[in-house]
Amino acid sequence: MAKKRKQNTKSNISDMPVMHPDAAGIDIGATEIFVAVPQNRDAESVRSFPTFTQDLYRAADWLKQCNIKTVAMESTGVYWIPLFQILEDRGFEVYLVNARHLKNVPGRKTDVSDCQWLQYLHSVGLLRASYRPQQEVCAIRSLIRHRESMVHMAVTHVNHMQKAMDQMNLRLHHVISDITGKTGLAIIDAILAGERNPYVLAQLRNERIKASEEVIAKSLTGDYRSEHLFALRQSLVAYRSCRKLIDDCEIEISRSLEQFTPPNNPNDGESNLQSKDSSPLSGNNASDLSNELKRCFGVDLTKIPSIKELTAQTLFGEVGPDLTKFRSASAFASWLTVCPNNKVSGGKVLSTKTRRSQSRVATALRMAAMTLTHSQSALGDFYRRMRARLGAPKAITATAHKLARIIYHLVTTGEEYDESRFVADQVRYRNRQETALRVKAKALGFQLSPLLQPA
Repeated sequence: MAKKRKQNTKSNISDMPVMHPDAAGIDIGATEIFVAVPQNRDAESVRSFPTFTQDLYRAADWLKQCNIKTVAMESTGVYWIPLFQILEDRGFEVYLVNARHLKNVPGRKTDVSDCQWLQYLHSVGLLRASYRPQQEVCAIRSLIRHRESMVHMAVTHVNHMQKAMDQMNLRLHHVISDITGKTGLAIIDAILAGERNPYVLAQLRNERIKASEEVIAKSLTGDYRSEHLFALRQSLVAYRSCRKLIDDCEIEISRSLEQFTPPNNPNDGESNLQSKDSSPLSGNNASDLSNELKRCFGVDLTKIPSIKELTAQTLFGEVGPDLTKFRSASAFASWLTVCPNNKVSGGKVLSTKTRRSQSRVATALRMAAMTLTHSQSALGDFYRRMRARLGAPKAITATAHKLARIIYHLVTTGEEYDESRFVADQVRYRNRQETALRVKAKALGFQLSPLLQPA
């Protein structure tokens, strides 16, 4: 049953024009939520509800009785998700607000004051809703994030395997690049089966391994102890279990992607054509994943240098294929926190650092930018120029910013990536370099002349 709460009727805030008269504010906790509505809607303008599902439904019913149309709530952990979905299904316009935008308000330390403050700010139009993609994309995002967690768990078990081998002075993971590959797993299985002869184990080497059998044999001469073999066995079983879970995630992600209808071509019958005999979309079947992502986005993002299938999949899961909700490419880059966050006071620039963020898309774009070091593309030239002028960290962010703007343009316009669009930029950069060299040569008393072209 909803509890009566002492309301804060005093306000030292100047009156502002009300832009959302039917607005409510909700402060969310793990075990209790506090809901505030305009004072003229109910004798109790603030109520608290437990977080059980039936109580969340009662909170939605009460908001309907108060003729509320829009609701603002803080994005606290994952506690907001059930209530958000219930309110959205009931037809409310839900604003998910970044808690950092409200935490520095002084003198508002109670849950009642917090929900009232949210309701007031929302009613006068001072709150901005956080971006949240459509429900189909959110479902795929949950699967992709769950797969990411499984990958982290698998990596942890691989580290445990390496630790057990180090304690037995087995240096196999120092002479081959991956102990979870064909050679590494074959050797570990043989060790756990009782084989101790290093030369017999070395014969399990795959022909693509660069290390010779002699080097592998030397790395497998160690001090085998039962306790470390037990830890190695359990870590291997756990790793294979995680791999099985990751494969199941891939199948579920594949099924969800196949059922997704792109917003730009909902009536296109060809968009849902998918061979029933096709294999799951996974990192081992990049062509199928690339084709499916091309169908969802309406454009092939993997044609952009450094953007691979998994990077595009991360973009789809975190943002979705509809980027028109961002007013411009600059707004999209700002949301990703890959552009300067200017702080100016009194006409003086205090800081231009990018905001701190845990955006998975920004991380993916930064990793993609790092792969352009040796790329012969126009983006590779851009990254190297920025690195020479700004240093590697700033060059990575600048290149990630450029990638974000390119992705926004391609997805919103439906154009394919065209490398020739950057030719003019490269020509201008070359002309600037040539002019600077001529000026420097003239200052030193020299004159530049072009090399003779071979006949």
